[in-house]
Amino acid sequence: MRLISFTRADGQPSWGRVEGGTVIDLGAAPGAPASLRAALAAGLPQPDAPGTRHALAAVTLLPVIPDPGKILCIGLNYADHVAETGREQKAHPAVFTRWADTLVADGAPLVRPRESTRFDYEGELAVVIGKPGRRIARADALAHVAGYAVFNDASVRDWQRHNIQFTPGKNFPATGGFGPALVTRDEIADLAALRVQTRLNGALVQDQPLSDMIWDVPALIAYVSTFTPLAPGDMIATGTPGGVGDKRNPPLYLRAGDRVEVSIGAIGTLTNPVIDEN
Repeated sequence: MRLISFTRADGQPSWGRVEGGTVIDLGAAPGAPASLRAALAAGLPQPDAPGTRHALAAVTLLPVIPDPGKILCIGLNYADHVAETGREQKAHPAVFTRWADTLVADGAPLVRPRESTRFDYEGELAVVIGKPGRRIARADALAHVAGYAVFNDASVRDWQRHNIQFTPGKNFPATGGFGPALVTRDEIADLAALRVQTRLNGALVQDQPLSDMIWDVPALIAYVSTFTPLAPGDMIATGTPGGVGDKRNPPLYLRAGDRVEVSIGAIGTLTNPVIDEN
């Protein structure tokens, strides 16, 4: 299934299942969970669950999970990216956090803040948790995954490096693209074979298979669930490949009028224009 969060034409938020150019509104049924996050906590809907139909073009997409309890981001998870940053590979994943108000949907603009001109793209795989757990064994980790989405961990590079913590440069509002849909785990036969591909104004700037991740999805879930419980709707952004704009010569930063597309095979393509903050 492909599941989305959206706003109906009447302005009410909901969630549902995408079928071609139609969305089945599963949030409209009496007693239905109010959000996709709540629906995951109740268990994935049946693939044939009925609901009101809307033209996909008639609704406004929201971030896949608009209200995640946790957004855990992994840094330096591809050897090429570790090398281009000049860092040494560590024995454990680098973990930082984002907040929900940084997220924007597919089609919505990424906002370059007034405080910086060093705004950068980072195409990534997002893993959405469906089953809660703590200290999850690697062998059991995928059973806790509801599905996958595409993420753009757009970064304000100078603020990211004000000190040893990434937090300031990763939490300006409207800097994290998340969408277009949650693709349930059963739809992806071989996750490792998919490629993260980022295009800036049509030019390919990142292209690497998920198999190149230093810590794969089960390893990440096992690691982060050791120090924090995972709940339905939590999201793990699994890190970006090499090719970021900050490490190019000359650097390639995002500017107003740019268009960033991140594609991960059957999971889909996340597209965001770039604007300057007013």
